[in-house]
Amino acid sequence: MQRNTRQKSAVRAVLTSSHRPLTPQEILEGAQGDVPGLGIATVYRVLKGLLEEGEASAVELPGQAARYEMAHLGHHHHFQCRACDKVFEVSGCPGDLSRLAPAGFQMDGHEVVLYGRCASCVGTPS
Repeated sequence: MQRNTRQKSAVRAVLTSSHRPLTPQEILEGAQGDVPGLGIATVYRVLKGLLEEGEASAVELPGQAARYEMAHLGHHHHFQCRACDKVFEVSGCPGDLSRLAPAGFQMDGHEVVLYGRCASCVGTPS
């Protein structure tokens, strides 16, 4: 069990408040407001501990480095902006997709990633 440090608290706070999966660099930049001397190696070490403890989960998209989010979110999907490269959470799920699997195959899960441009990149006011 990893102890609760200022660094861990800062990383956890950034992940909790983000409402979207973040890269380690984004986590570092957000957490440095609370822990100015925080380094990227410490962020990776804290993330490893949060993953092992089941507090965080990795979001892995094809051809991308992992991003991280809090694990309490349950099953959901993601939207990746092709302009700014940010990844956002998508609520809802298309449901049982097992009918798409080839005959005789047994499906045990799925990931859906939507691609396009986020509201900021489209220019839609928030």
